[in-house]
Amino acid sequence: MIQIKNAKELEVMRRACEISAAALRLGGESIEAGITTADIDKIIYDYIVKQGAKPNFKGLYGFPGTACISVNDEVIHGIPSKKKVIRPGDIVSIDTGAAWGGFNGDNACTFGCGKLDLEAQRLLDVTRESLHRGIRAAVCGARIGDISNAVQTYVEEHGFSVVRSFVGHGVGKELHEDPEVPNYGKPGRGPRLVSGMTLAIEPMVNQKHYSVATQSDGWTVKTADGGLSAHFEHSIAITSAGPVVLTKDWEGPGWTL
Repeated sequence: MIQIKNAKELEVMRRACEISAAALRLGGESIEAGITTADIDKIIYDYIVKQGAKPNFKGLYGFPGTACISVNDEVIHGIPSKKKVIRPGDIVSIDTGAAWGGFNGDNACTFGCGKLDLEAQRLLDVTRESLHRGIRAAVCGARIGDISNAVQTYVEEHGFSVVRSFVGHGVGKELHEDPEVPNYGKPGRGPRLVSGMTLAIEPMVNQKHYSVATQSDGWTVKTADGGLSAHFEHSIAITSAGPVVLTKDWEGPGWTL
């Protein structure tokens, strides 16, 4: 069942999302050659706890980290590790969130370590813009499929592919709520968007084919063909005035859709 939030609930959720966004930004700012994904995870954990919030990924379904940190051909759910060292030219996807006041924030961004090659940078740019296009389609009266199609169309126009095995979702009192928000599909399909809905829109985009494979650790998902993958996500609220990005702060000051 889709949960509709009132104005008071949205204000509480906004704070959870602000903490989530700041934690994600700090994690991204820490990326440099030689740092481990466990080091990044600790930075994120320490910040969230200092804010009086709870790292909502830690322990969820048994996941051991505060953040999913996925490198290069890892799509999502990378487990932080002291053995995983970031190197120049790597792309690093961080997906994390915080619970505060009974509500959850959820966001993700793929960062580069130093100068990236042109194709890796293009993958990041296209994935980020596909997220923005999906958000712009999230208006009252539209349907989930309009978001999905906006993401898919933009990604495929640029020669990349959207992952189909994992999707976005509702977010609120639970980290994962109804409805599912696929990154592919036809416009005009799926639940209608109404004011008070809150969604986590999260394109996962592969350099090559969209096929993925879960690794032996039971968590880490990689591209099946070894191509790079990028992941961007915002938690948003549907309002009568248009979509409101609740986790916008990781984009940096002055950013607008």
